[in-house]
Amino acid sequence: MRSKPVRTISRAIHRGYTLIEVLIVVAILGLAGALLVPYLGSKGDFDTQAAVRTLIADITFAQSDALANQGFRRVHFYADGSGWCLVRVPEEDLSEAFDPATADYVYDPLARNSERGAYIVDLRDRQQFSMVRVHSVSLDGGQRALTFDELGGTVGLGGIPGTGGTVVLQSPQAIYQLDIAPVTGKVRVTRLTELPTP
Repeated sequence: MRSKPVRTISRAIHRGYTLIEVLIVVAILGLAGALLVPYLGSKGDFDTQAAVRTLIADITFAQSDALANQGFRRVHFYADGSGWCLVRVPEEDLSEAFDPATADYVYDPLARNSERGAYIVDLRDRQQFSMVRVHSVSLDGGQRALTFDELGGTVGLGGIPGTGGTVVLQSPQAIYQLDIAPVTGKVRVTRLTELPTP
């Protein structure tokens, strides 16, 4: 009589997480959350910084476009603080007041159809910037516009060299002041703790 071969039954041992491993993972997640939460609370500050960067880019674009096309370009800030626009200005109209109905807007290929390609930045229409406003503008002796000539320099009313000035953007979480240098149009940004007095 033959004996039956003995079969060994191999069982896989399934191992769970130990208490120490679970505590380490919870501690790491807690630390990551503690570091991340303050940044989530200051999202409004990040949005304000993004609006400041957008404005700086538009000022730089207006200056470059004036230089490239040998014409006058103006960044006009709306009186209600809702944003700004970029327009072409003939030299003989440098002293004329801004009229949105007759303005010759710089073409913006990214503009919505309702704007028909006009280079208009309305902070209220962009969810990211919905809480940001242009608090104050004081350029070239109290004007609400920054104008560049064919050489990329700033000019004031009547084509005289620009004297520079300031633009203040604010949201409930942050206030930034852009100082614009005379003639060169160089922009310097400063974060403020309170609104400047007029």
